[in-house]
Amino acid sequence: MGTISTAQFKRGIYVIFHEEPHMVVDIHFVSPGKGSAFYKTKLKSLYTGRVVEYTYKSGEKVEEVIVETHEALYSFFDGVNYVFIEPRTFEQYSVSAEVVGGDKIYLKEGLLYRIKFYDDKPVGVTLPKSIACRVVEAENSIKGDTATSAMKNAVLDTGAKVLVPLFIKSGEEIMISTETGAYLSRK
Repeated sequence: MGTISTAQFKRGIYVIFHEEPHMVVDIHFVSPGKGSAFYKTKLKSLYTGRVVEYTYKSGEKVEEVIVETHEALYSFFDGVNYVFIEPRTFEQYSVSAEVVGGDKIYLKEGLLYRIKFYDDKPVGVTLPKSIACRVVEAENSIKGDTATSAMKNAVLDTGAKVLVPLFIKSGEEIMISTETGAYLSRK
């Protein structure tokens, strides 16, 4: 384990906070007009799953936690855990619904994900930057209303709800960002 500066903080890294490993869930840099800059963070405990907010001074040193990463294909949800399969060894990894959290709407069967392990226990899933989804349900647009950059609601095959341009119809495949949940393009 090494130390890193708060300037190297980003979402998804693992650090020691109050002698326990935590994942940085959210981070905001604040530079007030008067006084020194600081980082407002949300940290999720790898042991309890509890999220805490903490403010670090700019330039503060923090101990980084090294996690092991395995690439695996998403296979299925067994009612309690999401099951991933390592494509070379066919080893199965069961990741709890609590660890996956809201990212479950970006899990698609057969796609490759990175599973993060700490002490041989799954502690996180890294998503691809974007995924292709089929539009299952989309509101109808009114003829002549397609000249503007107006958006409408759509439901995807993963259960995600996203705003799409008016020209998108049910049955079409689109690309969405897993970071923002926003529509990117048609596939």
